[in-house]
Amino acid sequence: VKAAFVILARNSDLDGVRFAMRQVEDRFNRKFNYPYVFLNEQDFSSEFKTLTATLTKANTFYGKIDPSMWGYPSHINQTHAAYCRKDMSDRNIIYGGSESYRHMCRYQSGFFFRHPLLDEYEYYWRVEPDVQYFCDIDYDVFQMMKDGGYKYGWTVSLTEYMETIPTLWKTVQQFIEQHPDYVVRGDDSLMPWITDDNFISYNGCHFWSNFEIGSLDFFRSKKYSEYFEHLDKAGGFFYERWGDAPVHSLAIAMMLKKSEVHFFNDIGYKHNPLMHCPTEAYLQASCHCN
Repeated sequence: VKAAFVILARNSDLDGVRFAMRQVEDRFNRKFNYPYVFLNEQDFSSEFKTLTATLTKANTFYGKIDPSMWGYPSHINQTHAAYCRKDMSDRNIIYGGSESYRHMCRYQSGFFFRHPLLDEYEYYWRVEPDVQYFCDIDYDVFQMMKDGGYKYGWTVSLTEYMETIPTLWKTVQQFIEQHPDYVVRGDDSLMPWITDDNFISYNGCHFWSNFEIGSLDFFRSKKYSEYFEHLDKAGGFFYERWGDAPVHSLAIAMMLKKSEVHFFNDIGYKHNPLMHCPTEAYLQASCHCN
């Protein structure tokens, strides 16, 4: 399958990246040798390249992010954005004062899948620095996604800090009004998962996007592109602190069928402070998961 691991990292993340890669290799990739694509808004150091490439027999590729995709679009009032960051910081909202975190969330929401290094691939597996994998994965995950017609896979689901996304749902509702035909309806719809009051409000449920295995074609699609452009113009990535996890999840709930989304119950996973452990005895046989 045309697929790759995608790791967004800085040179300072080297130890954490190697920690995660070592487990990806031991648990899965030494059997399958899928390539790694590393992305950074700055140039990767020779040390980073050498010490990541030596951990795998697979190919490794290193890309720099286009500045237009990691910065402020022209319609953003940067003075107001700075005021919003200070306000959220004063209210002790997680990452509320961070400028770089907002660039990261916007990049993961709308741009990572457009990087030229990913052009040849159909699927990606997102890997973050310092994550842990607890279970042996003895089958080709990407082949399973392709054969099963799955477009998105997840391990951990939780609810968002609502103070980071006060106007996100209203903005998404405006998009739905403009494009009602983009929304999957009926028994195979995921929409009831994201709202508890018949679409009046968003309940915050989302797939934790620091682990996701997905279809690049879905994110490159006209539907998703229009959705992201609509959100981007609204300014919430900078005036609020919209995370890529709810942004991805709302699009998936709208545009994909339940049958196209897969829960990787058999992949034990930890991204501090949260983790997923398979509880079934037959799955625990290949896991060391507390």
